[in-house]
Amino acid sequence: MPKQPHKDAAAKAAGSSGKTEVAIRGGRRLDAATGGRAIEVEISGSTVRLRQAAQRLKASDRKQHVLVVPQRDMPKAREAMRKAGTTGTVRNLSGTKKSQVPGRAGRGTTTRRGRTSSR
Repeated sequence: MPKQPHKDAAAKAAGSSGKTEVAIRGGRRLDAATGGRAIEVEISGSTVRLRQAAQRLKASDRKQHVLVVPQRDMPKAREAMRKAGTTGTVRNLSGTKKSQVPGRAGRGTTTRRGRTSSR
């Protein structure tokens, strides 16, 4: 069962039009989702939990993936998303800082216009 700070952060990330605890494949749940955006909040800072959150984002059918973490954990979160093969954004809890995580080089990532680039 999620703790109150985690629930508060997920509700803030979802905003007024989003939903919290959204079901995805494998009986798992995203913390929040809005339109085409999947959002995971991970405040523990654990490398294992960050990677699990990144894998949940990857399993979602949403186009945009956002991992929300405390600012001190942003480098670990970027690495977790990169290792999980998830593209998207890592941002801090307050939303003042964000960092893009690009697709893996040499894996034929898709660009915004739907073209495949081999980098």
